Amino acid sequence: MLNTAIKAARRAAAVINRASFDLDRVIVTEKNHKDFVTDVDQAAEQAIIEVLSKAYPDHAFLCEESGPSKNANDETEYTWIIDPLDGTTNFMHGFPQYSISIALSQRGVITQAVIYDPVRNDLFTATKGAGAYLNDKRIRVTKLDRIANALLSTGYVAGNAKALDEYLKMYGIMAERCHGVRRPGSAALDLAYVAAGRLDGFYEKGLKPWDIAAGALMVTESGGIVGEFSGESDYLYKGDIIAASPKIFGQMVGLLSQFGEQPKA
Repeated sequence: MLNTAIKAARRAAAVINRASFDLDRVIVTEKNHKDFVTDVDQAAEQAIIEVLSKAYPDHAFLCEESGPSKNANDETEYTWIIDPLDGTTNFMHGFPQYSISIALSQRGVITQAVIYDPVRNDLFTATKGAGAYLNDKRIRVTKLDRIANALLSTGYVAGNAKALDEYLKMYGIMAERCHGVRRPGSAALDLAYVAAGRLDGFYEKGLKPWDIAAGALMVTESGGIVGEFSGESDYLYKGDIIAASPKIFGQMVGLLSQFGEQPKA
């Protein structure tokens, strides 16, 4: 299944790479305020679905652009969670930081993950219980133990003024306490970088399952921890996520838990 997902990711990358040479011809549609989709996103997603559905005709899909397939429900054993182009805004501007994210959920548990960076030809993979890899080389999170020395990344999902205000408050808190905070623009790639030790931690609010499913497995399979801002593990569908090496994770939760979902009275 992992090899099939890799094949699907490479097929999507071919679509994206061709389009990247002539961005003026890319058709852009605004789904919501500052939330864009291009015809390249849609073509790449279709390329992935074609490869996977040919190999596994009974499997379901949960995709960013086309949503859930008709056979996707609580009884479905296998569901592919797909973001065909994570970092669409970057891609539209020719900024080379975007990725393809494919994860396989087996009865609610993520078991396979692929994140492919078509610009750098970096292929990140993970299988539950078997570790995480970058271009076939085993990867692990950093051994850093102090957030003061950490390089972190974050993101902001365009929304309302309240969400932006909260993002800026979080940025202020974290930037004062670490080496630096980056906002590259592809959550999937940020998570892969945490898994590979290129970043020490990542946090963001308001994400979707297709943004984080593959990357979360990679972080845990590389020795890291993934959780909500409270530290709990129900992040996939709530969309608020912290991912880091174990000691940095605890320090990040301590700083960001105030921004988590408040307990009901």
